[in-house]
Amino acid sequence: MKILEMTIDNYDEVFMLWTSIKGVGIRSIDDSKEGISKFLKKNPTTNFTAVENNKIIGSILCGHDGRRAYIYHTAVDKNYRGKGIGKQLVSAVIEALKQERINKAALVVFSYNEIGNGFWNSIGWEKREDLDYYNLSLNCNNL
Repeated sequence: MKILEMTIDNYDEVFMLWTSIKGVGIRSIDDSKEGISKFLKKNPTTNFTAVENNKIIGSILCGHDGRRAYIYHTAVDKNYRGKGIGKQLVSAVIEALKQERINKAALVVFSYNEIGNGFWNSIGWEKREDLDYYNLSLNCNNL
């Protein structure tokens, strides 16, 4: 198994992975090929895929604003879970962020996503209880 930087050429296979996993929230515009292409261009070194036998079995997106990083769409194929692939994807992101001198990363997990919440908790990420999360949709077509 290899961890490789994600490119837009990986989009179709990665999108199929995301949509196969309960708890990954997909937005019609943000997660379209055009949206992900824009994201990868702004963050070319902090997005990864896990590949085995020429098949993408995991992915992680991460972007930063020069100060803080945000992780999105961490996913491992159901048939490959429990083998440390998610941890390796997170480690690749952390190393890439350190190279870019980013000092803190955050992420959002749906509260009902027990597998996702369990994963992040098991690898030492802290759940924040002191924040309220706010959201404003700027495009009503981004479903």
